Amino acid sequence: MSATAASSEAASRAGGRQWIGLAVLALPTLLVSIDVYVMLLALPALSTALGASGVQQLWITDIYPFVLASLLITMGTLGDRIGRRKLLLIGAAAFGVASVGAAYATGPGMLIAARALMGVAGATLAPSTLSLISTMFRDAKQRGAAIGIWGACFSVGAVVGPLVGGLVLARFWWGAAFLVGVPALVLLLVLGPVLLPEYRDPGAGRLDLVSVLQSVAAVFPAVWGMKELATEGWRTLPVVAVLIGIGSGVVFTRRQRTLSHPLLDLSLFSRRRFTAALVSLFLGTMLTGAVMYFVTQSLQLLHGRSPLSAGVWMLPAIVTNTVGFVVAPRLAQRFRPAHVIGSGLLICVIGMALITQTRADSGPALLITGFAVVYLGAGPMVTLGIGLVIGSAPPEKAGSAAALNETSGQLGFALGIAALGSVGAAVYRRTIDLPPGLPAPAVTAAEDSLASADEAARTLPGRTADVLLDAARTAFATELHTVVALAGALLLAAAVLVTALLRHVPPTGRRQPAEPADSDPSA
Repeated sequence: MSATAASSEAASRAGGRQWIGLAVLALPTLLVSIDVYVMLLALPALSTALGASGVQQLWITDIYPFVLASLLITMGTLGDRIGRRKLLLIGAAAFGVASVGAAYATGPGMLIAARALMGVAGATLAPSTLSLISTMFRDAKQRGAAIGIWGACFSVGAVVGPLVGGLVLARFWWGAAFLVGVPALVLLLVLGPVLLPEYRDPGAGRLDLVSVLQSVAAVFPAVWGMKELATEGWRTLPVVAVLIGIGSGVVFTRRQRTLSHPLLDLSLFSRRRFTAALVSLFLGTMLTGAVMYFVTQSLQLLHGRSPLSAGVWMLPAIVTNTVGFVVAPRLAQRFRPAHVIGSGLLICVIGMALITQTRADSGPALLITGFAVVYLGAGPMVTLGIGLVIGSAPPEKAGSAAALNETSGQLGFALGIAALGSVGAAVYRRTIDLPPGLPAPAVTAAEDSLASADEAARTLPGRTADVLLDAARTAFATELHTVVALAGALLLAAAVLVTALLRHVPPTGRRQPAEPADSDPSA
């Protein structure tokens, strides 16, 4: 390496200021992850206190992720235009105000409105933090390590949420659950202007409001429809919503091709490593996310664990996931990312094979062991995939790239649960074997789902309830095995696809190929 190249490489490496700044960026990352889990624990208490109906309870829970997913693309691009640090600080302040409003809500309507504002603010956080990481860490090795730490915060939040939420709700009123993250937001607002750099696209044009509305019309109904299909089964309205989302997405895409300053720069998809990494993240999130959903369901419905206890049982998976996040960037310095990601996905498949060996009458140890293996293998996909998505985009488009990464994750998670959930429900209904003589309402409930069977069993005498639950649990175990086996087979195919698509990307310890060659989609 020449002296000039060595000097340039040294200049691009981050110092202590950037790593301290990363710690500040970890605060909103933890916050977004924690909020989802705390909300689920607080729902029963706040519903009773506010007199929320069943429909209102659903919107209190769902309005936040729906609004967040719908605005990610808009907020990612807005950050490129007005400044990523500026948008992050505005979003953090808005999230704090909305959290206080939610904590002191006097009725369901006020709480739903506060949660919607939290979704708007939350949509600024993930794209802003990721794009700022790309600005602060220009060196590929350091950026990989930084993204690994950033990703691990989501895993930590998944555990901290139920544990902290359970402790807070045991001592304080339900509104305290929404105040857990406020001190972290205050710290971000104080330290952010000092430690975080500002970056904006100097050539960005005005924000196209028509495109904003079209992107919302594409994502919101699609995510809502897929969630409804997963939880309620095949019904006309959710299917129509998904079709509306797809149609709006087509219209949105066509409009972006005609604008001189589009909301979403479609030229990003001409970069092969960007597209391949985004595909790997979408497929991986879709399949591992669906498995996570069924594992958490199994802990609570099959093994009778409370939400707090289920969170504790998830700790081994969070530990292995964090290990995967941290180790993957180091492996990618010696081996091609395609091989590291592909090997990780194969480890996921092994974990899924372990889950298929669990039984309805056994404890959750084997289930959690298998899931911990799945999460270990998923670490490289997330860390390296995000690194490739962000690293392959030009600096002025990092916000848009980060928003696409987050949006693909939201859509992949919703689609995985909807598609595999529908398969699982069909398997459950076909395999449940109820003995004769049970009351007709109990039979109808048990044939719907294990959750419904559990509700019905509470109205039956002891022996009859046991018979009903045994049949339902056996059918649910078959459902779990089928869904996880299918996810494993699809993930195996995804491993082969991703390895092929990314096979030309060199290890991060080597010099990257020139951007023009990489941006050629036929390369």
